[in-house]
Amino acid sequence: MLNYLWGVMILIGLSYGIITGQVEALSNAAIDSAGEAVTLALTMLGIMAMWTGLMETARQAGLMDKMTKGMTPLLCFLFPRIPKDHKAKEYITANIIANILGLGWAATPMGLKAMKELAALERERLAHKQNMSPDEIQLKSASDEMCTFLVINISSLQLIPVSVIAYRTQYGAVNPASIVLPGLIATVFSTAVAILFCRIMCRRGEKKN
Repeated sequence: MLNYLWGVMILIGLSYGIITGQVEALSNAAIDSAGEAVTLALTMLGIMAMWTGLMETARQAGLMDKMTKGMTPLLCFLFPRIPKDHKAKEYITANIIANILGLGWAATPMGLKAMKELAALERERLAHKQNMSPDEIQLKSASDEMCTFLVINISSLQLIPVSVIAYRTQYGAVNPASIVLPGLIATVFSTAVAILFCRIMCRRGEKKN
């Protein structure tokens, strides 16, 4: 769908430039934008590499385990069916911390690993119920934990939106960090609504079962 959307937008821009006789300006803008895109990509690559490296260093140093234990009450509330020392909790913790720091792209690898572990956990549950091997189970729908994690991940509570600040710095904002307070208010509200929604839907599912 996005491919079609971008294709239509490009065609509209080209058509408008040709109709208004601004082909040269359109060409110059395309070249300038391409250069800015490369510069921005390199800037964000450096920031992403730094924070991803810090997260991996923290994991190997055992800090992620301590953070996971510190977030245990929250994780137990959000994901009551995940076993106490399950690997998924570590990945979920890393994902939440990265999102809190506004590092959505750094949170993605941990999020994918968390989803993989949650899917494996759901297959084990279904296999136990059906007396089958987990490898024989094909998931036809997402579990409550997978849905909850996805919704919370999208709502994305952010204390320090590092990526947005980097974008604003790249494009010459006078005060790049001025986005911090509005972003915090918006994401606190969105995360609170997401948690409330998830708990309501999970309880409805438990009653039906």
